[in-house]
Order: sequence, then C-alpha cells, then structure tokens
Amino acid sequence: MANQLFRKKNIDTILRDAAAGQGDGHGGGLKRVLGVRDLTFFGVAAIIGAGIFSSIGKAAFDGGPGVVFLYGFTAIACGFAALCYAQFASTVPVSGSAYTYSYVAFGEIFAWIIGWDLLMEYAIGNIYVAGSWSDYFTGLMDKIGWHISDWMTMDSVSAHAGFNEFNELVAKGVALDPVEHGSIISQHSAWANAPDLFGFRLIFDLPAFLIVILITYIVFVGIRESRSASNVMVIIKLAVIFLVIVLGAYYVNPDNWSPFSPNGMSGILKGVSAVFFAYIGFDAISTTAEECKDPQRDLPRGMIYSLLICTAVYVILALVLTGMVHYTQLKVGDPLAMVFDAKGLKVISGIIAVSAIIATASVLLVFQMGQPRIWMSMSRDGLLPKIFSRIHPRHGTPSFSTILTGIIVGVPALFLNMNFVLSMTSIGTLFAFVLVCGGILVLDRRKDAPKSKFRVPYINAQIIYPALLIGAITWILIDTKDASYFTKDIWTKEAWPMALFWVLAIVMGVLTAMRKYSLIPVLGVVSCLYLMAQETHTVWMRFLIWLAVGLCIYFLYSYRNSKLAKEKQ
Repeated sequence: MANQLFRKKNIDTILRDAAAGQGDGHGGGLKRVLGVRDLTFFGVAAIIGAGIFSSIGKAAFDGGPGVVFLYGFTAIACGFAALCYAQFASTVPVSGSAYTYSYVAFGEIFAWIIGWDLLMEYAIGNIYVAGSWSDYFTGLMDKIGWHISDWMTMDSVSAHAGFNEFNELVAKGVALDPVEHGSIISQHSAWANAPDLFGFRLIFDLPAFLIVILITYIVFVGIRESRSASNVMVIIKLAVIFLVIVLGAYYVNPDNWSPFSPNGMSGILKGVSAVFFAYIGFDAISTTAEECKDPQRDLPRGMIYSLLICTAVYVILALVLTGMVHYTQLKVGDPLAMVFDAKGLKVISGIIAVSAIIATASVLLVFQMGQPRIWMSMSRDGLLPKIFSRIHPRHGTPSFSTILTGIIVGVPALFLNMNFVLSMTSIGTLFAFVLVCGGILVLDRRKDAPKSKFRVPYINAQIIYPALLIGAITWILIDTKDASYFTKDIWTKEAWPMALFWVLAIVMGVLTAMRKYSLIPVLGVVSCLYLMAQETHTVWMRFLIWLAVGLCIYFLYSYRNSKLAKEKQ
C-alpha cells in the first residue's frame, strides 16, 4: 500500500491529458488568452489588496516603522518560493499549481494533502477578503449618507463580543467616542437591533455575500472578462497608491520613525499572518497555466515581476504611513484613509475608500479563479468526481467548480468571524510553498526530469547552508545569553512549532551537506518553515485537524478512484 500512496504522475502524461481537455465529456478546453502583462496584473491584483488597505495598519502598530524588515523578509521567502514555482510552471505548464507539482515530485498522497490544503487557502482567504470588502463598502456608504443596518454587515460572534464590551465600558462610566469606539458601537447596535428568529439573533454580512456572487459570475462567464476586469482594477488601485505615496511623502515627519523598531524583533514578527497574507497572490497565477499563450515563458516572468512590483510598493508605503503619523495611531481598519483624515484631506480619504473597494474586489477575483482550476486538475486525476472537471461549452471555464467555489465562499462569508481565517490562510499557503521548494530539490535529482525554459539557478549549498545554520544558532545563544532556549524554552506546549522548525532546519542541514542541494530551494523551505513557526500552536492544531479530515476523505474515495490506481489494476 505504501508504494501506491506515493505513485507519481508522469509529466508527459499530464501534458497530454491537459491538451486533450480531459473532463467528463462536456465542453471543450480552456481558452489560451493570457500574456505576461495579464499574468503580472493578476499577480498585482491578488497581492495588493486587503493587505495594503487594511492589515498594514495592524502590522505597523505592532512593529513600528521596522515593519519594513518583515515585508523584506517575507518578500525574500516568497521570492525563493516564486523561483521554484516558476521552474515548475515552466516544466509542467498546466492548471493545478502546487497540487500538480507535488504529484510530480512527491506522489499522490502529498498531492492530495496539498490540494486539500489549497482548498482551505483559497476558500478561507476569500472569506477574509469578502469581509474586508464589506467593511470598506459599508464605511463608504455611511460617508455618503446611505447607512446599511449594522446587523446586515457583520458576523454574530463579533456583534455579541462588541455588545458585551460596550456594556462593560458603560458600566465603568467610560464615555464612548464615535471615532475611537466606532466598531464597538456598531457591534452593540447590530446585536441589540437584530431580528429574532426562533430565539436566534439574525446577524449576517450581506455585502460580503453579494460581492462573492458578483465576482463568481464574472469568473464563470470567461477568462477574457476576468482578465479585463482585473486589468482595469489594477490600473485604478496603482494610480491611487501612487497618489498616496507622492502626496503622503510631503507630510512625512522623520521624527515618527524614531524608534524604528520600538518592540524589537518580537513586535515585528507579530504581523507575520497579516503581512504574509498580502503576498500569497502569485500562487494563484500558476493555476491559469492552461489559459496562457506561452506558459513556459510567461508564467515565470509574471510571478517574478508581480512580486518585485508589490514588494517595492509595500516597503515605500509602510515608510510613508509611519512617517505621516506615529505608528501607535495605525491600529485601524482603514489606515490609508485615516492618515489623510488626520491631515484634514477628506477628499483624498474618500478616493482611497473607493480604491480600497476596487482593490479588494480584484483580490477576490483572482482567488475565485484559482480554486476551480485546482479542483479541475484533481478531478482529471480521479481524486474528485468527474463533474469537477466539467468545462462550460461556451464560456470555456470550469463551470461546476466555479459555482461550487462561489457557494463555499459566499455562504460562510455571511456568518464567519474574520479573525479566525487570516492565520489559517497564511499557514496553509506557507505549507504549499514548503512543498513546492522541496519539490524542486526532488525534481533536480531525477534523471528523467524534462528540460525547462526556466530553472532555478544552482548554487551548491553543501557548505553555505550549514554555515548559515550554525551562525544563526550561535547568534541566538549570544543574544539570549542562555542555552535554555534550545534545552527548555522552545519545548513548551505553546512553543512546539518553533521546536519543530529547528529540528527540520537541522535535518535539512545534514541532507544538504550529504546531497549538495541547491541553495535557493533550501532557503525557500527553511524561511517558509520559519514563518510557519511564528503561528500559534492553536493555529497549528486547527491546521493539522483540517489535514486529518482531508486524509479521511482521500482513503474513503480518492485512493480507490485515482486514475493511476485504475491504470495499475
């Protein structure tokens, strides 16, 4: 049975199946219409969204101006992963992203695990983005005098928590300020005024649901329509961000950058989930491989170009925001609008609010495109029922998978609390990056590996990586002045993810020294594992439970129905 779990797909077979447009016999193949500019725009559309218009404020509040270091480190980690993605995309230019790449490198069980993981990444990520879009939209409606009832704009968990906090503050005699306590006041209003249905408060986020339905329709009707919508939204939001940077630079006070890292490295790393969530978009680009005119050439370029553009934007914008106001004022849901409100520039604030709505919608569009195409690939391999690979005869899109994705994202967006989903999306994406980077190490050692138009540059890590690892351990011991960091402190229940990281980092050091691994994929694996280790043990447990549920489904259905299994019968 063990051999069956690790059965691998042949690359020539994957390409042949994709060319034949295999599905359930309905419809034709996907339409090849995307060029390198479109792919770059898709990447920018996915990367510059809720992260830049919302979570950048919380990250700056925790890390101060030094949050730029976190953006830089995250970009480097993503850069290693992007290069590995680019080689896979050039070698296996089909839809499926990390799922297909893992099927080639590690075998079926890993392919299923990462496919199940990507389901969580895209679906939960889009629930968060839909909720962010709803916040911006309802805020803009309030500014123009069209108030939407609070019980139709949030989840019940947030409303109940705000209701209790409101009452506690009132009992203490605290005067509630509409600006400082605006969210608590809205949550109290939602719970207090919500209709009662059979003893339950009827509270839901209607705008989040409606935007998911609209975006799902655009994705369903065709890749050309999705491309056009994405390109327009990217141009608009880049123009607005350019305006923010240029105008904001005039109001920068260098004194606000001191101290640069007020809470040290621990404060900077608090923003890992928020910052990393902003970078996961280039993963979605690889799911459009079968809709690219020249995927082997254009996919690597699109990934790398979008990552470079977005990193520059994030770093510059973080410096401008923390220079315009003190970092302690940035813990708000709309930091870009807030800094201009603080300077009395209400018109600019309004323009930013409109741009935020467009920006988050573009993220939603790219992610809603990605998930159906992964399901389509899994269905082709027999791991999901054939209906998941059905292609619409007129629109040329995965019809059933697209509609199902809309339902899976839209319905939870009505009711789910957003604080839960952000960290789950980040750890799921990092796990995918680890497998993709590790897959390059496996692929490069295979004698039958096909030639690729793009390859990760080979740098022998046999000496470099072990030296870096020893240097990192030495620096930690000197910095902490206490060896208990490795003997006691990281082996607690709360810190075991970091302990796991060090074990895997040392194992990787031994393997690298023995097998002369390439440096870039090794650093990609280790840096992404390190970011994963920053998540709490609670997030890790939820993630592992999710994977366990997926394995149950695999053994109940996918293991027996796998196309490779049937071929060997």
